[in-house]
Amino acid sequence: MAKAPNHGAHQDDSHLPGAVAAHSHHSPSEEDRGLLADDPLSPRHHESHGAGTTTTGDEGYFVTAKQYATSLRSPGTPRTPNRVRFNPIPSIVEPPPPRASMTNSNGGSSARASRDSFDVDDDLFHHAPGADEHDDHHRLPLLTDIEAPSVTLANSPWGEDADDVHEWAEQERARPKSGLKMAFMNMANSIIGAGIIGQPYAFKQAGLLAGVILLVGLTVVVDWTICLIVINSKLSGSNSFQGTVEHCFGKTGLIAISVAQWAFAFGGMVAFGVIVGDSIPHVFTAIWPDIREMPVFHLLANRQVVIVVFILGISYPLTLYRDIAKLAKASTLALISMGVIVATVIIQGALTPKADRGSFTPALLTVNTGIFEAIGVISFAFVCHHNSLLIYGSLKTPTIDRFSRVTHYSTGISMVACLLVALAGFVTFGDKTLGNVLNNFPSDNVMVTIARLCFGLNMLTTLPLEAFVCREVMFNYFFPGEPFNMHLHLIFSSALVVSAMVMSLLTCDVGAVFELVGATSACAIAYILPPLCYIKLTTRSWKTYVAAAIIVFGTVVMVISLIQAVAKMVSSDGGPAKCM
Repeated sequence: MAKAPNHGAHQDDSHLPGAVAAHSHHSPSEEDRGLLADDPLSPRHHESHGAGTTTTGDEGYFVTAKQYATSLRSPGTPRTPNRVRFNPIPSIVEPPPPRASMTNSNGGSSARASRDSFDVDDDLFHHAPGADEHDDHHRLPLLTDIEAPSVTLANSPWGEDADDVHEWAEQERARPKSGLKMAFMNMANSIIGAGIIGQPYAFKQAGLLAGVILLVGLTVVVDWTICLIVINSKLSGSNSFQGTVEHCFGKTGLIAISVAQWAFAFGGMVAFGVIVGDSIPHVFTAIWPDIREMPVFHLLANRQVVIVVFILGISYPLTLYRDIAKLAKASTLALISMGVIVATVIIQGALTPKADRGSFTPALLTVNTGIFEAIGVISFAFVCHHNSLLIYGSLKTPTIDRFSRVTHYSTGISMVACLLVALAGFVTFGDKTLGNVLNNFPSDNVMVTIARLCFGLNMLTTLPLEAFVCREVMFNYFFPGEPFNMHLHLIFSSALVVSAMVMSLLTCDVGAVFELVGATSACAIAYILPPLCYIKLTTRSWKTYVAAAIIVFGTVVMVISLIQAVAKMVSSDGGPAKCM
């Protein structure tokens, strides 16, 4: 027997026969009125309900008499919620207006109800007093637009044209999907990217003790808020982070999340370009010491030339892919490269001569004055919220449990890798630690040269992941609901790569990029917007208080770290960045 939708709980008592109608003063919001009956939204009802039941036509639906008898109980009588109850004496009332015509109060899309749709988990929403008016917001389908082509077919941009719809559905079905391992590779590569070589610098800013505590604590917070992105999308019925925030806060929310997502992803692209310029020229000069005197080839020792050639030659073609799942193999190679980098920092750090090592003060060993700047650097490393739904949508079987498993493994392994690099780099170089710890090592070190090559190639394959996000944000904001357009795809992809490349040519201080981007968009994406949407979409519980605490933390960090980062840039505190 199917569970009756909530709108059955809002029927007017004027429809009730006999003595039952006399109790019309009873609150229509109580769960008693929502007992189980034949599904009024199905194309046809059951033709027979067994002995003692009444058969309805296509226009009516069942509401059992016991349903109304329960309404006569005194307030406070204990009830068993969500219990399936059968009664052989049904009553027939008129069906309610179609749910398809209803829209939520925030201007969201119509809620489609059918026998094929399913509600959100009951444990996410227990009905609190006075919460019935928000019920439609909570009981929408789960991410119908990104689950599977068979589900998204009804929402295709071609409407009712059968030929176009089937052609579109076939294209969607043919798009590549990834398993848990490949999704893990993509997410871990998003985290263990440029930010990992900035972790020793974060420990220098925060102090050793505070740095360890921050790294572990922020990993836990980021893990939870990444999962909140998908949960919020499930609750709002949206298929993107932007759509969720717009559902909760309207046009203002859409602008805020679009700017934050785009700025963070674009800042990552700039940082990756800077790292390519810091890494690859060192490799060429180490392999060919006389390369600067060689005709034509001397250009490969030039930072600006290397950035242009490698970004346009490797990153740009990968950016032109439409599906993020196609980058999974590149992400696997990138993670292997990161393993080489972690091993290099640990081994070569232990072998570094004493003359090249840094010194320590009590503040550097405990809590230093740059703790808020350190939060920005760590946040930059761990924030991958902006592409979490892209990774979720790339799963062959997208469920919250499977995505949570991917998230836990990715953040856990990333935390271990970052902690190893941070400790090895900071303990070795102390107050001399640079924003890119590889720049602390001499240029002629063979193992470090290999690590630089791996890291530079890693950045070249990670940059397209950020370009995917920027492009998705731009399409969702300027062309929502539009079918795929190859011309716009090429224009946006080219503009993003070229503009990020130009910005990376103008700066060589990757630490400043980490601080500035981490202090602004990273804090908004990781610590403010996901818990804010969660509070908006759910009823009051202990989790909402945790979410509120994270919002306060994120806001304070954003304001203070932004002020400190800008003041440092203006005063040139810390000396000039070491450039190639």
